[in-house]
Amino acid sequence: MRISPELGKSIFRKTEKELLRLAEDDRSEAVHGFRTTTRRLETLLGQLVRDGNRRNKKLLKMLNRIRRSAGRVRDIDVQLEMLRSLQIPQEPRRKTQLMRNLLDLRAEHEKHLRKLLKKDDIRDISKRLRRAEAALRLDSNRDPLWVAKQMLSSVQTPHGTADEETLHRYRLAVKRARYAAEFAPKSAESTQLLAGLKRLQDALGNWHDWMTLTHTATDRLGNVGQSSLVAVLHNVTRGKYRQAVSAVSRAAIEPPRIRKRALESKAARKADGKGTLIERDTGRAA
Repeated sequence: MRISPELGKSIFRKTEKELLRLAEDDRSEAVHGFRTTTRRLETLLGQLVRDGNRRNKKLLKMLNRIRRSAGRVRDIDVQLEMLRSLQIPQEPRRKTQLMRNLLDLRAEHEKHLRKLLKKDDIRDISKRLRRAEAALRLDSNRDPLWVAKQMLSSVQTPHGTADEETLHRYRLAVKRARYAAEFAPKSAESTQLLAGLKRLQDALGNWHDWMTLTHTATDRLGNVGQSSLVAVLHNVTRGKYRQAVSAVSRAAIEPPRIRKRALESKAARKADGKGTLIERDTGRAA
């Protein structure tokens, strides 16, 4: 299953659009839109299209620098949103204090992000995006669904006793797998896979967000013995952990099917003892 030209090329235009929006708007929606779009572009150029273009590497390096800075702002936004949703009577003053700390930290990260969004740099990235779109060749791209399943099979699947690091690695794999699968043409298989990945991403992401907030609160307010608010957050995070592991155990994503095929336009050949040419088969997926 190949990427259609429209699916492949439209991500460049969307990335430019989200970059321009981020330059004008630092609200949560703009920050999140830019981050996810650049991740999808990175997946396309890094996992689905293997052309080794140096210009593409430079483009991704420039975008990733902004994305990492935007990610710090986004992380604070998510923590603020969760903290506001936490309706508990314990330690209202400390909750207010923590929110103020987060708002101050967001202002610092936002200031750094603004420095990376200079007009000349944005203009340069926009030009690079247009050139990359024009030069994109999809005749040698990989099957997005196969790549998505391969991403999942390459990491350890968490179980009931999985530690945070194992669950975190699987969360990242699920997110990247979803980005890859989104490039597949619409079909029953792609729809089913994307639905399963979205459920996993929601459960794992929810756990990770609460865990991050809990760590932040612990750093600012002390451990569970020093703050009842931190104790509540630990309890919530443990519940989210159980939900995430349960979602993983319920998921039934089949492993990638390895299909052998002979190379066509770039067939690897070698001469045998009689002077004939032998075409070598490869194990790469079509």
